Amino acid sequence: MKEINDNKKAWSLLSKDHYEHYKKKLTENKVRINENILRELGDIKGKTLIHLQCNTGADTISLGSLGLSKAVGVDLSDTNVYYANKLASDFQMDHISFIESDVLKLSEIHHEKYDIVFTSEGVLGWLPDLKKWAKVVREMMKDDGYFYVYDSHPFFHLFDEEDLSKGKTNLKYDYFNALPDQSNDIGGYASEVKHANNYWWNHSISDIINALIEAGLSICYFNEFDTLFWQNGNMVEVKPYLFQYKDFRNQIPLSYSIKAVVKK
Repeated sequence: MKEINDNKKAWSLLSKDHYEHYKKKLTENKVRINENILRELGDIKGKTLIHLQCNTGADTISLGSLGLSKAVGVDLSDTNVYYANKLASDFQMDHISFIESDVLKLSEIHHEKYDIVFTSEGVLGWLPDLKKWAKVVREMMKDDGYFYVYDSHPFFHLFDEEDLSKGKTNLKYDYFNALPDQSNDIGGYASEVKHANNYWWNHSISDIINALIEAGLSICYFNEFDTLFWQNGNMVEVKPYLFQYKDFRNQIPLSYSIKAVVKK
Protein backbone atom coordinates (compact mmCIF):
# COMPACT_ATOMS: atom_id res chain seq x y z
CA MET A 1 0.00 0.00 0.00
CA LYS A 2 1.52 3.31 -1.11
CA GLU A 3 0.46 5.22 2.00
CA ILE A 4 2.03 2.65 4.33
CA ASN A 5 5.25 2.59 2.31
CA ASP A 6 5.43 6.38 2.36
CA ASN A 7 4.86 6.42 6.12
CA LYS A 8 7.65 3.87 6.58
CA LYS A 9 10.08 6.02 4.60
CA ALA A 10 9.02 9.17 6.46
CA TRP A 11 9.43 7.71 9.94
CA SER A 12 12.78 6.19 9.00
CA LEU A 13 14.12 9.68 8.38
CA LEU A 14 13.60 10.45 12.08
CA SER A 15 15.13 7.28 13.54
CA LYS A 16 18.66 8.43 14.32
CA ASP A 17 17.49 11.76 15.79
CA HIS A 18 14.89 9.98 17.95
CA TYR A 19 17.48 7.50 19.18
CA GLU A 20 19.89 10.26 20.22
CA HIS A 21 17.12 12.35 21.82
CA TYR A 22 15.65 9.53 23.87
CA LYS A 23 18.98 8.02 24.83
CA LYS A 24 19.80 11.33 26.48
CA LYS A 25 16.43 11.37 28.27
CA LEU A 26 16.80 7.80 29.49
CA THR A 27 20.38 8.49 30.62
CA GLU A 28 18.95 11.30 32.76
CA ASN A 29 16.57 8.71 34.30
CA LYS A 30 13.56 10.42 32.81
CA VAL A 31 10.92 7.72 32.31
CA ARG A 32 8.80 8.87 29.38
CA ILE A 33 5.51 7.31 30.49
CA ASN A 34 2.96 9.87 31.63
CA GLU A 35 1.15 9.40 34.91
CA ASN A 36 -2.24 8.65 33.32
CA ILE A 37 -0.79 5.57 31.66
CA LEU A 38 1.19 4.52 34.73
CA ARG A 39 -1.88 4.81 36.95
CA GLU A 40 -4.11 2.85 34.60
CA LEU A 41 -1.59 0.09 33.90
CA GLY A 42 -0.92 -0.38 37.60
CA ASP A 43 1.54 -3.04 38.72
CA ILE A 44 3.01 -4.82 35.69
CA LYS A 45 5.84 -6.63 37.45
CA GLY A 46 6.42 -10.10 36.09
CA LYS A 47 4.13 -9.58 33.08
CA THR A 48 4.94 -10.02 29.40
CA LEU A 49 4.12 -7.12 27.09
CA ILE A 50 4.11 -6.43 23.36
CA HIS A 51 4.30 -2.76 22.37
CA LEU A 52 2.75 -2.06 18.97
CA GLN A 53 4.11 0.90 16.94
CA CYS A 54 6.99 1.43 19.34
CA ASN A 55 9.09 3.92 17.31
CA THR A 56 12.72 3.70 18.47
CA GLY A 57 11.81 1.91 21.66
CA ALA A 58 12.14 4.54 24.40
CA ASP A 59 8.70 3.86 25.85
CA THR A 60 9.23 0.11 25.55
CA ILE A 61 12.41 0.48 27.59
CA SER A 62 10.64 2.71 30.13
CA LEU A 63 7.93 0.08 30.52
CA GLY A 64 10.54 -2.66 30.69
CA SER A 65 12.21 -0.89 33.61
CA LEU A 66 8.99 -1.29 35.64
CA GLY A 67 9.55 -4.98 36.22
CA LEU A 68 8.25 -6.71 33.09
CA SER A 69 9.61 -10.21 32.62
CA LYS A 70 9.66 -9.71 28.86
CA ALA A 71 8.86 -6.90 26.42
CA VAL A 72 8.74 -6.94 22.63
CA GLY A 73 8.44 -3.77 20.56
CA VAL A 74 7.07 -3.74 17.02
CA ASP A 75 7.55 -1.02 14.43
CA LEU A 76 7.05 -0.55 10.71
CA SER A 77 10.43 1.10 10.13
CA ASP A 78 13.52 -1.10 9.89
CA THR A 79 15.72 1.81 11.00
CA ASN A 80 13.47 2.44 14.01
CA VAL A 81 13.92 -1.22 14.96
CA TYR A 82 17.70 -1.00 14.43
CA TYR A 83 17.96 1.96 16.80
CA ALA A 84 15.47 0.45 19.25
CA ASN A 85 17.67 -2.65 19.58
CA LYS A 86 20.69 -0.38 19.95
CA LEU A 87 18.91 1.55 22.72
CA ALA A 88 18.02 -1.68 24.54
CA SER A 89 21.68 -2.74 24.30
CA ASP A 90 22.87 0.66 25.55
CA PHE A 91 20.83 0.20 28.74
CA GLN A 92 21.49 -3.55 29.04
CA MET A 93 17.81 -4.42 28.74
CA ASP A 94 18.27 -8.08 27.85
CA HIS A 95 14.58 -8.88 28.36
CA ILE A 96 13.54 -6.43 25.61
CA SER A 97 13.68 -7.09 21.86
CA PHE A 98 12.20 -5.53 18.73
CA ILE A 99 10.53 -6.74 15.55
CA GLU A 100 10.18 -4.98 12.20
CA SER A 101 6.64 -5.39 10.87
CA ASP A 102 3.63 -3.59 9.53
CA VAL A 103 1.39 -4.02 12.58
CA LEU A 104 -1.50 -5.03 10.33
CA LYS A 105 0.55 -8.04 9.16
CA LEU A 106 2.24 -8.88 12.47
CA SER A 107 0.33 -12.13 13.10
CA GLU A 108 1.72 -13.51 9.82
CA ILE A 109 5.26 -13.55 11.24
CA HIS A 110 4.84 -13.51 15.04
CA HIS A 111 2.83 -16.08 16.97
CA GLU A 112 3.58 -15.49 20.65
CA LYS A 113 0.91 -14.26 23.06
CA TYR A 114 1.28 -11.73 25.86
CA ASP A 115 -0.23 -10.64 29.15
CA ILE A 116 -0.44 -7.05 27.90
CA VAL A 117 -0.84 -5.68 24.38
CA PHE A 118 0.08 -2.00 24.58
CA THR A 119 0.08 0.96 22.22
CA SER A 120 0.18 4.66 22.94
CA GLU A 121 0.65 8.29 22.01
CA GLY A 122 0.17 9.05 18.35
CA VAL A 123 -0.43 5.58 16.96
CA LEU A 124 -3.83 4.71 15.50
CA GLY A 125 -3.89 7.60 13.03
CA TRP A 126 -1.08 5.94 11.07
CA LEU A 127 -3.22 2.86 10.39
CA PRO A 128 -5.70 2.68 7.49
CA ASP A 129 -7.66 -0.37 8.69
CA LEU A 130 -8.75 -0.70 12.32
CA LYS A 131 -10.55 -4.00 11.80
CA LYS A 132 -7.32 -5.69 10.74
CA TRP A 133 -5.51 -3.95 13.59
CA ALA A 134 -8.01 -5.15 16.21
CA LYS A 135 -7.71 -8.74 14.96
CA VAL A 136 -3.94 -8.55 15.40
CA VAL A 137 -4.43 -7.15 18.92
CA ARG A 138 -6.61 -10.15 19.80
CA GLU A 139 -4.16 -12.62 18.26
CA MET A 140 -1.32 -11.21 20.39
CA MET A 141 -3.28 -11.48 23.66
CA LYS A 142 -3.37 -14.35 26.10
CA ASP A 143 -6.92 -15.35 26.94
CA ASP A 144 -6.50 -13.84 30.41
CA GLY A 145 -4.49 -10.84 29.18
CA TYR A 146 -5.59 -7.33 28.32
CA PHE A 147 -5.18 -4.61 25.72
CA TYR A 148 -4.45 -0.96 26.52
CA VAL A 149 -4.34 2.08 24.24
CA TYR A 150 -3.68 5.73 25.12
CA ASP A 151 -3.91 8.15 22.21
CA SER A 152 -4.97 11.60 21.06
CA HIS A 153 -8.72 12.09 20.91
CA PRO A 154 -10.40 12.06 17.46
CA PHE A 155 -12.60 14.99 18.53
CA PHE A 156 -9.49 17.10 19.15
CA HIS A 157 -8.33 16.37 15.61
CA LEU A 158 -11.37 18.10 14.09
CA PHE A 159 -10.05 21.57 14.89
CA ASP A 160 -7.58 23.83 13.16
CA GLU A 161 -4.36 23.28 15.14
CA GLU A 162 -3.05 26.84 14.83
CA ASP A 163 -6.39 28.36 15.85
CA LEU A 164 -6.54 26.20 18.99
CA SER A 165 -3.22 27.66 20.12
CA LYS A 166 -4.84 31.11 19.77
CA GLY A 167 -7.89 30.17 21.83
CA LYS A 168 -10.20 29.66 18.83
CA THR A 169 -12.20 26.56 17.91
CA ASN A 170 -12.64 26.38 14.16
CA LEU A 171 -13.53 23.05 12.58
CA LYS A 172 -11.14 22.03 9.81
CA TYR A 173 -11.34 18.24 9.39
CA ASP A 174 -14.02 15.55 9.04
CA TYR A 175 -14.95 13.18 11.86
CA PHE A 176 -16.96 10.56 9.96
CA ASN A 177 -15.56 8.69 6.94
CA ALA A 178 -12.51 10.95 6.98
CA LEU A 179 -10.08 10.60 4.10
CA PRO A 180 -6.38 10.35 5.00
CA ASP A 181 -4.73 13.67 5.71
CA GLN A 182 -1.62 14.00 3.55
CA SER A 183 1.38 15.97 4.74
CA ASN A 184 4.84 16.71 3.39
CA ASP A 185 6.40 17.23 6.84
CA ILE A 186 7.02 14.90 9.77
CA GLY A 187 8.75 15.18 13.14
CA GLY A 188 9.38 18.24 15.26
CA TYR A 189 8.99 16.86 18.78
CA ALA A 190 12.25 14.89 19.09
CA SER A 191 13.84 15.78 15.78
CA GLU A 192 14.05 18.61 13.31
CA VAL A 193 11.10 18.61 10.93
CA LYS A 194 11.86 16.46 7.89
CA HIS A 195 10.26 16.80 4.49
CA ALA A 196 8.61 13.53 3.47
CA ASN A 197 5.23 12.49 2.17
CA ASN A 198 3.07 10.82 4.87
CA TYR A 199 -0.56 9.94 5.59
CA TRP A 200 -2.69 10.03 8.72
CA TRP A 201 -6.26 8.79 9.30
CA ASN A 202 -8.63 10.25 11.92
CA HIS A 203 -10.70 7.30 13.15
CA SER A 204 -13.86 8.00 15.13
CA ILE A 205 -14.17 6.71 18.69
CA SER A 206 -17.00 4.41 17.59
CA ASP A 207 -14.77 2.93 14.86
CA ILE A 208 -12.04 2.21 17.42
CA ILE A 209 -14.34 0.65 20.01
CA ASN A 210 -16.41 -1.31 17.50
CA ALA A 211 -13.29 -2.76 15.85
CA LEU A 212 -12.17 -4.12 19.23
CA ILE A 213 -15.62 -5.53 20.00
CA GLU A 214 -15.84 -7.17 16.55
CA ALA A 215 -12.44 -8.79 17.20
CA GLY A 216 -13.86 -10.52 20.29
CA LEU A 217 -12.89 -8.09 23.06
CA SER A 218 -14.92 -6.57 25.87
CA ILE A 219 -14.33 -2.93 26.85
CA CYS A 220 -13.38 -2.50 30.52
CA TYR A 221 -13.29 1.28 30.33
CA PHE A 222 -13.06 4.26 28.02
CA ASN A 223 -11.57 7.35 29.68
CA GLU A 224 -11.06 10.88 28.35
CA PHE A 225 -8.57 13.57 29.36
CA ASP A 226 -8.24 17.32 28.79
CA THR A 227 -4.46 16.95 28.51
CA LEU A 228 -2.30 16.13 25.49
CA PHE A 229 1.01 14.27 25.43
CA TRP A 230 2.83 16.80 23.26
CA GLN A 231 3.19 20.58 23.14
CA ASN A 232 0.76 21.62 20.40
CA GLY A 233 1.36 25.36 20.67
CA ASN A 234 0.63 27.73 23.57
CA MET A 235 -0.02 24.87 25.98
CA VAL A 236 0.99 24.61 29.64
CA GLU A 237 2.79 21.52 30.92
CA VAL A 238 0.59 20.70 33.90
CA LYS A 239 2.37 17.43 34.71
CA PRO A 240 5.42 15.70 33.17
CA TYR A 241 4.62 14.93 29.51
CA LEU A 242 1.04 16.22 29.84
CA PHE A 243 0.02 19.55 28.31
CA GLN A 244 -3.18 21.58 28.54
CA TYR A 245 -4.79 24.55 26.79
CA LYS A 246 -5.51 27.03 29.56
CA ASP A 247 -8.39 28.42 27.49
CA PHE A 248 -10.06 25.00 27.14
CA ARG A 249 -9.48 23.34 30.50
CA ASN A 250 -12.29 20.82 31.16
CA GLN A 251 -13.88 21.69 27.80
CA ILE A 252 -12.22 19.68 25.00
CA PRO A 253 -11.14 16.02 25.23
CA LEU A 254 -7.57 15.88 23.99
CA SER A 255 -6.67 12.27 24.80
CA TYR A 256 -8.39 9.01 25.67
CA SER A 257 -7.60 5.53 26.94
CA ILE A 258 -9.25 2.15 26.47
CA LYS A 259 -8.69 -1.11 28.31
CA ALA A 260 -10.16 -4.30 26.86
CA VAL A 261 -10.11 -8.00 27.69
CA VAL A 262 -11.11 -11.15 25.82
CA LYS A 263 -14.87 -11.59 25.77
CA LYS A 264 -15.92 -14.58 27.87
